[in-house]
Amino acid sequence: MDVSSRVLSELASREAALDAQIEAAREEAKREVEAAEQEAARILRDAEAQVQQLQAQHDQALAGETQRIRDEARTQAQAQAEEIRNRAQGRVQQAAEQILRAVLP
Repeated sequence: MDVSSRVLSELASREAALDAQIEAAREEAKREVEAAEQEAARILRDAEAQVQQLQAQHDQALAGETQRIRDEARTQAQAQAEEIRNRAQGRVQQAAEQILRAVLP
């Protein structure tokens, strides 16, 4: 029985050592999973911040382009209005001259 007691004792000792290794591996895996989750959360926060920054840049560029188009349209409208005004004034003057020629001998 002495030999079998030693064998049983050694088996129990090995089993306890394996249980300790398994528990240590579980704890290590748990820590790695937590670290990976934290890294994933950090990456997600960074990505969201980058999206917000890109959206702000896009909005700013869009606002600038919109303003440029408005300014260009306003300038063209003013130029066309001035051209129409000038033509109208010329025609008014021509009409006045024709009326004066018709009325005055």
